[in-house]
Amino acid sequence: MALVLHAWKTNTNAFKALIAAEYSGVKVEFVENFEMGVTNKTPEFLKMNPIGKVPVLETPDGAIFESNAIARYGQRLKADNPLYGSTAIDYGHIEQWIDFASLEVYANILNWYRPRMGWAVYLPPAEEAVISDLKRALGALNTHLASNTFLVGHSVTLADIIMACNLCIGFKAIMTKSFTSEFSHVERYFWTLVNQPNFKKILGEVKQVESVPPVARKPSQPKESVKPKPKEEPKKEAKKEAKKEPAKPVEEEEEAPKPKPKNPLDLLPPSKMILDEWKRLYSNTKTNFREVAIKGTIFFYLPCLHSSPLLHVFVYFLKNIFVCSIHKNIFFSCTWSLTMQNCFEYKKIYHA
Repeated sequence: MALVLHAWKTNTNAFKALIAAEYSGVKVEFVENFEMGVTNKTPEFLKMNPIGKVPVLETPDGAIFESNAIARYGQRLKADNPLYGSTAIDYGHIEQWIDFASLEVYANILNWYRPRMGWAVYLPPAEEAVISDLKRALGALNTHLASNTFLVGHSVTLADIIMACNLCIGFKAIMTKSFTSEFSHVERYFWTLVNQPNFKKILGEVKQVESVPPVARKPSQPKESVKPKPKEEPKKEAKKEAKKEPAKPVEEEEEAPKPKPKNPLDLLPPSKMILDEWKRLYSNTKTNFREVAIKGTIFFYLPCLHSSPLLHVFVYFLKNIFVCSIHKNIFFSCTWSLTMQNCFEYKKIYHA
């Protein structure tokens, strides 16, 4: 039973298995009447690959998906196949470059190409980053190929097959001559491989793309016809009627501000005390302050005040403290005794 490859006939990932089969002498055939988007969604196909991707290789022992795994399977069908090298280190290097071809080269080519085809969101900063990563990968590959004809050893290996197929997508779709000319050893390597008989039998004539494809613009969706808005005549009439209605009288008048409570002192008659004369007496008394200033205040001004005796006692006490602060030669103890004495005299006068 021949191995059956499920994919469309121009699928580049399927070419990896086909080229490896040519070098290994394994017969692989394409499935008939494969239609992408239809065949890969059938229950029979989903049993082979649950996510419906291609290619899938159908073998007598079961199905295999993922293009690199299919290529490995094909070359291992032949004992001592040179595609996998002759030593353990060769095997390690081949696997190394297979991963490099997939993760550094193919991934960046695809991330550059897909947004321009409209298959992903196009963002100029993202494209610049992808191009930068691709140039870094091609730069590393170019350095290695400066002293090597092939990736591993002196003949074609599976690493060369996978690398050439991945580069083929870029050369045919998006990597122009102006872009690849910076990597001359990569160009020499690629064109050498694709012109090998086993490669050319599968790939055919490869031509490099002349220009980077423009960004695909999604077709603009036709705008929905604007429906005429219903007339708002009833609303307008209602507004007019509302305007015609007279303003309703205010049912409750605002409460008048409450009168402020009267100060009880406002009920007293106006004071006869002349404050300026009292200040003049205090400021002009330089000698014999006790006899003149203090007694003068008690006997001439205190009767003019309108308040309780206790309030006068407290006020007079404060005044004596103020006097003490001005006349430092009078001790506080003397002032206190004088205050008590004068208040006692004042009490007798007040109650006379």
